[in-house]
Amino acid sequence: MAKKEDFETKLEAAKKILETLMNPDITLEESVKAYEKGMQELKSAQKMLEEAQIKIQEIKNTQ
Repeated sequence: MAKKEDFETKLEAAKKILETLMNPDITLEESVKAYEKGMQELKSAQKMLEEAQIKIQEIKNTQ
């Protein structure tokens, strides 16, 4: 079973991918793959944020 990554881990992975993309020696194919992976990480982090916002709203509504 894979370990679930947390929000901070996702952001750190996206930062590392951004650094990769800024490397002038990266090939086009590598940059496309890195971009795709980075967008997946950011989308996953965004989903985590949305879920947290829903939980906070639910807590507020029950008080």
